[in-house]
Formats: sequence, structure tokens, C-alpha cells
Amino acid sequence: MNDTIVIATRGSALALVQANQILDACRAAFPDKTFTIQTFKTTGDKNLTASLANPGKSLPKGLFTKELEVALLNGEADLAVHSLKDLPTELPDGLTLGAATKREDARDTLVWSHGDGVAADGALPELPQGATVATSSNRRKAQLLKLRPDLNIVEIRGNVATRLRKLKEQSELHATILAAAGLKRLGYTIADDGALSGEDVPEGVKTRRLDFDEMLPCVGQAAIGIEIRENDPRIEEVCAKLNCAETLACVTAERAFLAGMGGGCATPVAARATTEDDSLTLKAVSFVGGEFGDAEIMGDVDAAVGIGEQVAIELR
Repeated sequence: MNDTIVIATRGSALALVQANQILDACRAAFPDKTFTIQTFKTTGDKNLTASLANPGKSLPKGLFTKELEVALLNGEADLAVHSLKDLPTELPDGLTLGAATKREDARDTLVWSHGDGVAADGALPELPQGATVATSSNRRKAQLLKLRPDLNIVEIRGNVATRLRKLKEQSELHATILAAAGLKRLGYTIADDGALSGEDVPEGVKTRRLDFDEMLPCVGQAAIGIEIRENDPRIEEVCAKLNCAETLACVTAERAFLAGMGGGCATPVAARATTEDDSLTLKAVSFVGGEFGDAEIMGDVDAAVGIGEQVAIELR
């Protein structure tokens, strides 16, 4: 019997950083066990031209997770590392979310290069009137247009370095939105004056972390999820060491909300759960069907699923 525990991951730069973080944590917690990383190319990695704003038209559900899940079910891997925001709320039979690691900063970051300017209403003052913002996220698009109806939103694909390059080289692009957690994990830093530093950062790029009252994150943003086979005591033992109970409770509520909305990663909804003592608060917004709605519910942390479902009921 092969006792090596195989960690499955995508091969992108961010995915590998996250997988290696899990690898290091596993080795530290279980020095007597052998762990290794195996990379898999997912459908989303293979198709770099399809629209992420409308994945159903060109890509299946689980476009960044399916191949890793197949590896788990086939016994090629023992645990799969995901950006939790990419993991569908409905998992294949036989698989489960085994752990969620401590969450990083869940805020989004406005990144701009061309033309500072003040909007008439004061929202997003970094962007001039009619500015073009590149994002493939329906959630970000909806919240941006609620703040600034004058903005022109266009799609963008590629890793962080590619997006930064496009932002600098394409003068018609004023800004884009990137996750603060992803920037940090990739080694980028944001100075007090907003200057972004790191590998392949074009000169003159500026940033600002968006407050949660400006833009709520997507479900699971900034958390790493560990997907495993059900009823696998050897791997459940590993997950027990990796798991952050507070984060798991929060993302459980958020994922229950998204499931209740009947949506996936392209659905224009956003949610953020927080805990204090034994209480959990879930705040969410929805732009489904072009209608805006928001809700906030507090309850017992042990009732995370029910809180998420109740918020979905209010916003459906």
C-alpha cells in the first residue's frame, strides 16, 4: 500500500502557492507522514477565451474543480486544494468539504493606472466619469454599477501579472478589481500610499482596498478549501489539523446562502459572514434578475446552514 498522501491542485501560480502552504502545514503537523503535490489542468485552465461572466454558455459547472474531483474519486489524490470561491456548493457524491483554512483579507482591491478623477457622487473617486473597468465577475460588475452607473464594464481573463500588464498597456482600460488575498499570497504588497509592488508590476499602478460597504466579496473569498472523500479517517485526521473552525462556520453560512439562491460563481450575489463569540452574522446582497436586494441575519454559530438558507429566502 502506498502511504503517500497526494495533494491535488491546479497548476496556476496562485493555486501552487496555496497547495504548497497546505503541504507545509501537513508536514509540520504530521512529520511522520509523506505528502506530495500533484497538479491537474482543469477545464477553466484549458479554455482561456471563454466568458467567465456567462460560463454556462461555453463551460460546465466546476470549471476549476472537476478534474481534481475526478482524481479524488479515482484514488489518484487524497485531498484537493481549492480557492473556496471556486468550489461549487453541490459536490459530487462521495466527496465533502473536509476543512477550510484561516481566512485572509476578504476585501476586493481596486487597481488603476489611467486617469484619476472624482465622480459627482463621490463614489470610487479614483475613477473618472465614464471610466472603463475590466472584470469578468458579475458580482463585481453589479456592485460597481450600483456605486457608479456611469462606468463601462468589460471582461478580462489571465493571471494577475497579465491583467496588470493589460491595464498598463491598454490606455482604454482605467482599472480592474483583484482580490486582496490573492495579491498577498502571490507576494504583492500594498504600501500606505496605495503603491503596488511585486513581480511584474508596471510603474504607476495604484491600488486601494475596497471597504465592505462598497463591495461585498464572493462566497468563500480568501479562504482555502480542502475537498476530500467521505468516510476516509486517514485524511479526516489531516483535515482536523488544517481546519479553522471560525472560517468553516462562516463559509458554511455563505455557501448555504448561495445554494439557496440556486446559483454558482457567476451568479450576481455577494456575502460575508463574521463571528463574535458564539454568534454568526451573515450579510448578503443580490442582483439576480436585475433587482437589488440586501439582507443581514444574526444567529447562533452552530446554525450556520440555517442562517444562510434564511438570508436566501429573504433575497429570492
